[in-house]
Amino acid sequence: MQRIDSAERRARLGIRHHLAGGTKATTVEDVARDLVGLHGTDPASVILALWARLANPSIPAIERAMYEDRTVVRMLGMRRTMFVEPTDLVPVVQAACTNAIAVQQRTLSHALLASTGVAPDVKAWLTDVEESTVRALKARGDALAAELTGDEPRLATKVRLAEGKAYQADANIVTRVLLLLAAEGRIVRGRPRGSWISGQYRWAPIESWLPGGIPRLPAADAQRDLVRAWLGRFGPGGAADIKWWTGLTLGAVRRALDAVGAVEVALDGGRGYLLPDDIASTAAPDPWVALLPALDPTTMGWAERGWYLGPHRSALFDTNGNAGPTVWLDGRVVGGWGQHPSGAVVVRLLEDVGRKTAVRIEEEADRLEHWIGSVRVTPRFRTPLEKEIAAAPSVSEARGSAGPA
Repeated sequence: MQRIDSAERRARLGIRHHLAGGTKATTVEDVARDLVGLHGTDPASVILALWARLANPSIPAIERAMYEDRTVVRMLGMRRTMFVEPTDLVPVVQAACTNAIAVQQRTLSHALLASTGVAPDVKAWLTDVEESTVRALKARGDALAAELTGDEPRLATKVRLAEGKAYQADANIVTRVLLLLAAEGRIVRGRPRGSWISGQYRWAPIESWLPGGIPRLPAADAQRDLVRAWLGRFGPGGAADIKWWTGLTLGAVRRALDAVGAVEVALDGGRGYLLPDDIASTAAPDPWVALLPALDPTTMGWAERGWYLGPHRSALFDTNGNAGPTVWLDGRVVGGWGQHPSGAVVVRLLEDVGRKTAVRIEEEADRLEHWIGSVRVTPRFRTPLEKEIAAAPSVSEARGSAGPA
């Protein structure tokens, strides 16, 4: 069995994820494709992940690709998580993951509506509301949720979420209806309301983004293609990595691995898989540093993270496994960063990287701070180190001291 050590994995990561010098991408869709999607739960993460990987990143160019050229699509995908996918991967993600999510969410919506007594036949009632919503959206061309609720008042029907728990809440069904329609590939999230850190989107019929809608694929074929794409950009990785990242069952993962002819290899501390034509060694790139945002697709790319995260999980992840902003050196995490209320991008190194490398990292932080400008970025999921930086009375205190977390 061929052995792929952690140094080889880090070299692949730097090159294939457009992080090492000389590997930067030229287009938004190339980055999205080569990362098999950009994690989109936090809108700012999409933009900052692109900043880290594009040769000439600019907000106007990114927004043009996302909302005018429409070469990428924001959609619910793996692990019921929001991703920004290139148009050629949209049918794969839809058939491999999203269709099953839509079925689950429809069942949940029926149960929530049944508890309200809104109608004797909640399935028929919900379908009628959905069709009315789609007609209203097509008439407008695009719309915010509040505008659609004005057109279809039944979208203001309230359901109780998390009943019996401390965080239970009553919410309008408009969010659930739009989620269902999007998960079924009938509508799509468009331009945000406000700046690039906004999480409130306009909605549009899918045909206005993808003429003819989303092509249909057999689920097994799509799962095979999704696993092949992951192996090509994130491999080698174990079956547990693929199962976690895709959200598929272990049985589906194993069938997909068989379908692509994956080759088993030995890793430091375990076993993993590679595509059969991808077992040659990779020349290490020149030394590189990167500041990646919260929920970055690289940081969130594997379930087993020891080979690149080291001992820094408690400082850089929340208790639910969501990654905060990270500092990378040659394929491994060496610290974190955050934005102080003053606007300064502050780096906190968690190990000694040497004076010359520390200066390079600070220069990268200065470059990001200048690029962000007056925008204030607060990750949706706060992590211990990021919260410390944001709460510090001054920038100098936010920087703290280098050393293990």
